[in-house]
Amino acid sequence: MTRARSQERRAEIVGAALEVIAERGYRGASLGAVAERVGLTQQGLLHYFPTKEELLVAVLEERDRWDTGGSRTAGARRLDLLGSLVEYNAMRPAIVRTFSALLGESVTEDHPARDFFTRRYTQVRGDMAALLRAELGGTLPGGLTPAQAAPLLVAVMDGLQYQWLLDPEAVDMPAVFRAFLALLGYGAPVDDGGGATRSSR
Repeated sequence: MTRARSQERRAEIVGAALEVIAERGYRGASLGAVAERVGLTQQGLLHYFPTKEELLVAVLEERDRWDTGGSRTAGARRLDLLGSLVEYNAMRPAIVRTFSALLGESVTEDHPARDFFTRRYTQVRGDMAALLRAELGGTLPGGLTPAQAAPLLVAVMDGLQYQWLLDPEAVDMPAVFRAFLALLGYGAPVDDGGGATRSSR
């Protein structure tokens, strides 16, 4: 099998794993179910991902690549692009459900994604602090420093996803996120006449 075909097959498996985890959760998702979706035996799938844990990490890394365009640097992000990411997430509930389910499960000591999420949040908090400093300066409203505000920004993005998944009709993720950015001094929410808000920037 050529390298290109092997990479294509791995991508198919990761896509199928996303679907299965979204439906059943990580603990309920079996390698056999993933293999069946891509027309492989479980033994055939193990050729590409020797363990379920390796497949899980590949799923999480792929989700991050989609969100960042392959870059994990703060310079590749802007606050308005974060708003666009929230809008994009509102159009792909299955991906958001998968990520949120795995994040919730990962707080247990023995979960294979715990190390991934721990490293990820360390990286993301640093990225967000640098981004806030670059766009809003060293002191934010309320006297917060970018380093103090960065965990809040991350918490709002991820916490909104849980509320939206539970009650999408009641929670307008993009509008609420723009309102939070306004609290940080970035733009201002503007009533569009229908009860929703949009950013003035």
